[in-house]
Amino acid sequence: MKTIKRKSVGTHFSMCVQPAFIIGTNNDDGTPNFAPITWVSITNEKDNDYLLTISMFGTKRTKQNVLRTGILSVNLVSADMLPLMDYLGAHHAKDGTKDGIPYAVSRGEIVDVPVLDASRWVYECEVVNAVETGQSTTFFCSIKNIQIDERLECSDLFDVDLTKLDPVIYSGMYHSIGQLLGRIGDFGEP
Repeated sequence: MKTIKRKSVGTHFSMCVQPAFIIGTNNDDGTPNFAPITWVSITNEKDNDYLLTISMFGTKRTKQNVLRTGILSVNLVSADMLPLMDYLGAHHAKDGTKDGIPYAVSRGEIVDVPVLDASRWVYECEVVNAVETGQSTTFFCSIKNIQIDERLECSDLFDVDLTKLDPVIYSGMYHSIGQLLGRIGDFGEP
């Protein structure tokens, strides 16, 4: 393996490779609200139970809706959804209805939350804990249901071919995934 020469650039560079999601919540009047969030990860609670972790900064309506209702959808953004993600990120709920671009919405199968029909992978979640850090809130969410594109086939957690999901990856700019490189253990010693 080649040794890489690095240089220090200071702490203001905080590049972190993150999948892009659009969070769906219910407004006070029951209408759907969506906002792109990239601070999404997963942690293990106990045994094989996973919690989705979602951090939201500031006072955006999406965060307020999650604090009020304790439920949300987490819609994976694929490359074909990038115009919607960009639009939702540039238009804020406080400025009015986000209807300048067409998109279809349905309801979750288990949790009463709005979900984006275009998303190939959707988590329906309920908040079990929230931790405040400065102006950010990190929500620890129990996954109540996962909806996936019926054309996808995966037998377990480690059998998801991301090239078929075509997720948008965010690191200050938008990227995509080019190819499947292999499975765990494919690169070990013979």
